[in-house]
Amino acid sequence: MSVRPIQNIVILGGGSAGWLTAGLLAAEYQREGPGGIQVTVIESPDIPIIGVGEGTWPSMRATLQKIGLSETRLFRECDAAFKQGAKFARWVNGEASDYYYHPLVLPHGFYDADMVSPWLAGREADEGAASFADALCCQSHLCERGLAPKQISTPEYASVANYAYHLDAVKLGKALQQHCVGELGVRHILDTVTEVRAQPDGDIAALATAANGDIAGDLFVDCSGLRSLLLGGHFKVGFESKQQVLFNDSAIAAQCPYPQADAPMASQTISTAHRAGWIWDIGLPTRKGLGIVYASDYMDDDEAARTLLAYAAGSIGEKAAQELKTRKIAINPGHRSSFWHRNCLAIGLSAGFLEPLEASALVLVESAAAMLAEDLPATRAVMDLAAERFNRRMHYYWETIIDFLKLHYVLSRRDDSDYWRDHRAAATASERLNGSLALWRTQIPNRYDFPLSQEMFPAASWHYVLYGMGFKTDLGNRALRPDKVAKAKELMDENRRITARYLAALPPNRELVDKIHQYGMQKV
Repeated sequence: MSVRPIQNIVILGGGSAGWLTAGLLAAEYQREGPGGIQVTVIESPDIPIIGVGEGTWPSMRATLQKIGLSETRLFRECDAAFKQGAKFARWVNGEASDYYYHPLVLPHGFYDADMVSPWLAGREADEGAASFADALCCQSHLCERGLAPKQISTPEYASVANYAYHLDAVKLGKALQQHCVGELGVRHILDTVTEVRAQPDGDIAALATAANGDIAGDLFVDCSGLRSLLLGGHFKVGFESKQQVLFNDSAIAAQCPYPQADAPMASQTISTAHRAGWIWDIGLPTRKGLGIVYASDYMDDDEAARTLLAYAAGSIGEKAAQELKTRKIAINPGHRSSFWHRNCLAIGLSAGFLEPLEASALVLVESAAAMLAEDLPATRAVMDLAAERFNRRMHYYWETIIDFLKLHYVLSRRDDSDYWRDHRAAATASERLNGSLALWRTQIPNRYDFPLSQEMFPAASWHYVLYGMGFKTDLGNRALRPDKVAKAKELMDENRRITARYLAALPPNRELVDKIHQYGMQKV
């Protein structure tokens, strides 16, 4: 076992998780010749892809560029649009005027000066001062006006303002499949797995299939979705529920047409809170993806469906809203107690799932797949060491995401339902989050709070949510140095000039997407 090289990697399951993993591995390693690695994807013809993930992070640009998928092709084949952040409505106090932004750009001057302290001081002096995002970056302004983050002359994957995508996850899986098989040499087997065959030492030896016999491998990646056939089913790795922290356990999704084909297309995910959860609103070129997320202990399915359809009626009318087809999605918030066991690791829904707030599902796939590709063990002898490192990092990522999602709830001041009152309770948050909030009441979150070079959410993301929701950091009698205040003012003034320039130069989101379909983007 100690000298057995890792040359055959078998991925069970396709979809976004399976094909992103296959693409990153195949793009990293040669298939032919000595030391070559064969990547095989086994996909069942009988199991539909869930495909609810319509939001991504900016990391997806680097991932797809590494895989070699054309960005023009992404827009044309995957119903893709630009995403520049998230707009949170009615999360703070529930009023109609209540909203804030979590943009995808860093605050202007983030690495050059302390921008937060002067902004906090300005807010104390003037309650009508610009919001945190509006004062420190251009992107909330671009989103409010429905503008794109680049121009048609900007090359593929390059940007003027940082961006991610809204897209059809099922179509993304299909485009990746075609690219991985046709361009990267990934072996694709469309068949049903009937049995997991084990080696005497306990490793997986092969997956038995109905029509193609045994598919042997050295390393197996479980992308079988919520069933987790390998890690959960075969190895019996336990599941850690997080419902005591994040209450939402249900969602109802719908595909909603635009009132007109040329209707404006939002350049941000819109997350609107309701009395027992929140509604997502994601603009794609041909439709909007809508969904209501809720906790079944506080809202039943019928009320949730009525709430979602009432939201849809606001844009397409009550009659059209009543004709929408909906589907129920069960959410079991949590993750596996271990993500890599022996010669098997789970990526995607087989590793765990949380509510889609902040679109963390696909970025967890990207992070796990990239880590596997860069840290792939050469032989079975060192695999357990790689697994230990992988598990430690993934546990940190999951804990960080759970804390960051919980932050949106504990900072709320909504008092209109038991759901919000219970969700705000400190007893339902982690000890780490409660400790951080206690510390941040007297000092601003800084780089030492987030020690990894590749954090899931950098300090700026915590700043946007904390101060967007009105969190109070009292710096006490620590007077700001005049030169720090002057530097921050200079950068804020510069941000206003940059914002004005971008507002004048960038096209509407839909206009740019239409041009990409017609002309394509320039290659890098």
